[in-house]
Amino acid sequence: MICTLCPRRCGAERTETAGGGFCKMPGTPVVARAMLHHWEEPCVSGTRGSGAVFFSGCTLRCVFCQNGEISRRRFGKSVSVSRLREIFEELIDQGAHNINLVSPTPFAMAVLEALEPPLPVPVVWNTGGYERVETLRRLEGKVQVWLPDLKYADSRLAREYSGAGDYFEAAAAAILEMHRQAGDYVIEDGLIRRGVIIRHLLLPGALDNAKAVMDWVAGTFRPGQALFSLMSQYTPQPGASGLLARRVTGGEYRAALAYMENLGIADGYCQDSSSAREEYTPAFDLSGV
Repeated sequence: MICTLCPRRCGAERTETAGGGFCKMPGTPVVARAMLHHWEEPCVSGTRGSGAVFFSGCTLRCVFCQNGEISRRRFGKSVSVSRLREIFEELIDQGAHNINLVSPTPFAMAVLEALEPPLPVPVVWNTGGYERVETLRRLEGKVQVWLPDLKYADSRLAREYSGAGDYFEAAAAAILEMHRQAGDYVIEDGLIRRGVIIRHLLLPGALDNAKAVMDWVAGTFRPGQALFSLMSQYTPQPGASGLLARRVTGGEYRAALAYMENLGIADGYCQDSSSAREEYTPAFDLSGV
């Protein structure tokens, strides 16, 4: 296929076996791990876990990515659409509350095919936020829960850290489309059934960026419309330099929490500092694939 799935619209020819373009991935899904994930937001993981399927490749180049083995080095195994469907069903048989598609954008069309007929549990689209509205519209009715990052409001940081100077414009438009499709969030028995959860990872030295992200969230959504998740789990990666070579300080995180509270953002979650640990990143060993 000639690929225009993500905002880069690179027009690469991606075949079943050969990758191309920015993500360097083939058209056939590449999966690195399938598992019951217990470390998502409480309404996603629940008591039995979220059925996470970790796809390889990415539309961003985040220098701080904790999943670099699969996002940058593209480790994983090619699977057919029918096998991908089986993976979903196996996770549901294990008790998964939902099917959690982690960084699925390069394989959106194959995922769409694998989601037919509809699954008996909600489908979660877990994404870095750098999405094309046109691609999301093709998924309408197939995804119940949208779990996008909103990494940046600062285009300089987006360009420097993720290679996407247009990140905020793309992500903001995508999140609005996600909310149009899912509507206001619905939680039943402690589990999200539909809606949008917007994540923001606080980065060291980037408090102003976090405040600008929260300004947009508070100015765009009324209470009861979308959930917001402020994350503190930033962990320096090998070779990190400058501000990214350290963790977020307690002062930075307390300031972000206070700003969130002052804006009146009460629907959502806050991680504590203990979340900044390497063990929150699963081993990508093809288990469940």
